[in-house]
Amino acid sequence: MPASNSPATLNFDTHIKQLPVVEGQLDNSFSDIDWQAPWLSHITQLSYISKTIERLSRSKLQRNSLDGSDGSDDSEGLDNEKSTNGHNINASDINTPDIIGKVLKTAMAQQADDLQQPLPHTRPAHDHGSQTLQFVSQNALPEGEAYEHFIGTTGNIPTRDNLHDLFNGSIWLTFPKTKAVLNYHHMLEIAKQGISERRGRVRDTITVFDENGAVLVTSDASISEALVNFDWETSLVKPRAKWDNPVQPSSSAQAAVYIFGHALLEQLVHPRKPLCAHSIVIHVAQDFFTLSLAECISYLDDKVAEYMHTLLSNDDVEPRQLAPLPILGVPHFWAENADTDFYEDSYVFRSGRRQKIKID
Repeated sequence: MPASNSPATLNFDTHIKQLPVVEGQLDNSFSDIDWQAPWLSHITQLSYISKTIERLSRSKLQRNSLDGSDGSDDSEGLDNEKSTNGHNINASDINTPDIIGKVLKTAMAQQADDLQQPLPHTRPAHDHGSQTLQFVSQNALPEGEAYEHFIGTTGNIPTRDNLHDLFNGSIWLTFPKTKAVLNYHHMLEIAKQGISERRGRVRDTITVFDENGAVLVTSDASISEALVNFDWETSLVKPRAKWDNPVQPSSSAQAAVYIFGHALLEQLVHPRKPLCAHSIVIHVAQDFFTLSLAECISYLDDKVAEYMHTLLSNDDVEPRQLAPLPILGVPHFWAENADTDFYEDSYVFRSGRRQKIKID
């Protein structure tokens, strides 16, 4: 992967540019996010998103301190029946994003401007053409229509004012091609199977990766082989010096993990040792680790999209083909894992199944 062939550079530090100010107030849950957490370092437009969310959640906290409220009164917060300025939503507002949607919409427009590229698109499925992606209010989703089908046919991503949808939108910004591939395969399955309580193996696999996925990137095959074989000593402990530290990236690193699952990011707002990702492995040349973060993410979006398309096109695909990874065991993700005793917890670091898992 020579530098001359590396992807276009993306500006991750958007706070230096004047962006539209998003108004409104968010509930207290958003103030719990540690934006310096290593597992968030790869999020595109992180600077703009973090600064904006901090401002919007701080304004809520400040108001609570002034009126003596603890923030638990739902009547003070925003919900699907309120717009960002507190007025009731009417028919003309139905396609207007709420606060989180507006933040993500602004970030997506800025990203396209930085790259000097159009906004990202859906992947055409059947007779549905490619649609420009955009964040809209959850109220825009017609009653009874599947969320994925609505995105695939309109390009509109319904978004609520909660942590789950903030992280979902952040992953759309970071891995737009991969997210579009996942939605494409949802569309194919919906066309074949319709909408029912049973999603089937393909949609189950999509959902597990979409909600809880992680990408292990490595130039050392022994690390990936050990990981999929539940050999935590050989994958996480002994080669610790080979693992990239998101806070202090090194061109000599040989392994790194990038979280894809937005539900996993939401859970990591309050980290717990048992949290487990479901991962895929992408093998790279050593010079991957010499690229800028923006170049790494752009490269990975192409590779992960290709990987997932191939995986989901297989008739025998199932969630078990995703390798379990206790996420706080990733070197440099959690201070406590610097002590090797951290990995002696057999409840978290289990011996697992001995089943062949696809490695790219």
